[in-house]
Amino acid sequence: MSEQPTSTLAVTFQRPTIRVDEEEYAQVDELMVALEMTEKEGGLSALEMKLVNISSQDDHTSRFAFEDDEVLKLGARLTVYGGDVVAPGEIFRGVITGLEADYPTDDEPTLTVLAEDDFQRARMARRTRLYESVTIADVANAVARQIGLTPVIDGFSEDVGVQVQLNESDLAFLRRLLARHDGDLQVVGDELHVAPRKDVARGTLELRLHSQLRRARVLADLAHQTTAVTAAGWDVASGRAINESSPGANFGPGRGRKGSEVLRDAVGERSEHLGHLVVRTSAEARAVAEAAFDSRARSFVTVEGTADGNPALRVGTTVTLRGLGGRFENDYYVTLARHRWDSERGYETDFTAECAFLGEGSA
Repeated sequence: MSEQPTSTLAVTFQRPTIRVDEEEYAQVDELMVALEMTEKEGGLSALEMKLVNISSQDDHTSRFAFEDDEVLKLGARLTVYGGDVVAPGEIFRGVITGLEADYPTDDEPTLTVLAEDDFQRARMARRTRLYESVTIADVANAVARQIGLTPVIDGFSEDVGVQVQLNESDLAFLRRLLARHDGDLQVVGDELHVAPRKDVARGTLELRLHSQLRRARVLADLAHQTTAVTAAGWDVASGRAINESSPGANFGPGRGRKGSEVLRDAVGERSEHLGHLVVRTSAEARAVAEAAFDSRARSFVTVEGTADGNPALRVGTTVTLRGLGGRFENDYYVTLARHRWDSERGYETDFTAECAFLGEGSA
């Protein structure tokens, strides 16, 4: 794979395309001055759009542009597309949940539109309830139905026993379950996607430094790496103690030396015990130990970068970074994406990504 152009056109005009309740409005497009959409692991994307809130009239007077509550209003559906205006890609779909007006003394008044994707309905109310003999897929399906999304569930059909949602929102509860079992959670369009982290593949990209990759800052850090993770408990059914450990299994994209290997060579063995988690069986103990190890291992090498604006650069994308030298040139999994546009810098995408390996050139 090599770096691909963000557009097939020789000349492109990259500006966000905005639809409010499925309609495009010329005044919204003309008066928009900045936009930022942020998504991260665990779901709930958020958007801020800033507009000049004054418009000229035919009689040479001016008035507030968006104060009639007809277009930009609380509860309106907002869809945002990024990239070239001829063939843009959707980067956000959600609901306007906030409006902020600013009236400065030395500049034009502005209106900032705040929006969240449909997961905002899963974070609004806290609940306390008991699930008996339930699977994570059952919980995800129930949450999806409650907020009007189509569930797309991959795996997680194993019984996880009794689960208590104690004064938690549906979003927080589902995030907690998936973190324990190394799962991924995202809203994609009008679908709720849940899958094991190792099975998430939302596309691939290559970015080259000083080309589409404008800047990068990379950190390889042993502070939180381990060579083993252990979990213990008591199996009531068999009357036996549980003691399990894991050296990891699902490290994500990349190649080279794992953090645990570098740690063992540079510092020595280091084990972490999950004393705060309750486990019922040996299989559950192995699973939570494996999930904890993998989460630490994948964050061994992290990169924060800025690239040319690209709607395909999203959470779950595998991005191959070139031009960083043998140590850090590798495949990374994107954990945060921030799509920004303003009238001065144009369209850019900030991202954070992680890799469990130091590149092959580091040996």
